[in-house]
Amino acid sequence: MSVAVTIVGSVNLDLVASGASLPAPGETVTGATLARHPGGKGANQALAARRLGAAVSLVGRVGADAMADEALALLRQDGVDLSGCTADPAAPTGVALIAVAPDGENLIVVAPGANAGFAADALPAISGALIAQLELPIDTVAKAVATADGFVALNLAPAAEVPPAMLARADLVVVNEGEAAFYGAALDVVPGLVAITLGARGARLMRRGELVAEATPPKVTAIDATGAGDAFVAALTVALLEGQAEAAALTFACTVGALAATKPGAQPSLPWRAEVDTMLGKA
Repeated sequence: MSVAVTIVGSVNLDLVASGASLPAPGETVTGATLARHPGGKGANQALAARRLGAAVSLVGRVGADAMADEALALLRQDGVDLSGCTADPAAPTGVALIAVAPDGENLIVVAPGANAGFAADALPAISGALIAQLELPIDTVAKAVATADGFVALNLAPAAEVPPAMLARADLVVVNEGEAAFYGAALDVVPGLVAITLGARGARLMRRGELVAEATPPKVTAIDATGAGDAFVAALTVALLEGQAEAAALTFACTVGALAATKPGAQPSLPWRAEVDTMLGKA
């Protein structure tokens, strides 16, 4: 079953330094290798959903610069509708500075650039299913959620204070363990599902504080966890929109997230549907 989804979110260019270890505060780690990859939570989730078979539109903001071409390259190549992704002549394309250790763990610092200037009044009309995150101004995300007329998936990352109405509108909220601790009991009043990702331990699916399902990912060799969480968000949303049962959808999402950690870079690592089906024994 093919589904359609609109992503309202960030677009970045990731500058990734892979080294022998992650630096401690005040420490310099040398000898790393540098790579450039398209990124941004919105763009990552858009590409992930597209590679899983969904028809995808991305609503976002880039700069009027050469970095924008790099940041949008894979989205354009793989058929994501970019008509809602506009250029801001007064701000640069967002950049994420990422340090990656050999075990796949990472540290990330984001300079949002044009993402930060995407005002709520610049949002186009949004219809159908929506995925949103918190790398755009909260007012813009809140308007997208409030005006959406279909299924709403809200990735509450990075953690920030959000209007209660956003949580009350969500059909699906996705957080990691740290974000779950930040939001605390507020997640218990979400009317829809709450997914809590646990890294290599998998994920839990909750509804009003009660456990709905648990899943563990397949055993893989992690190379770079950048983008794995975004892959999970897109996969869980697509699976639920396809009508998969909640437990099966969670297993599907854990598998997609695990596969995304087996290759370097956020977007280049995002798996295609055939790879996921093979891993799940459905090919």
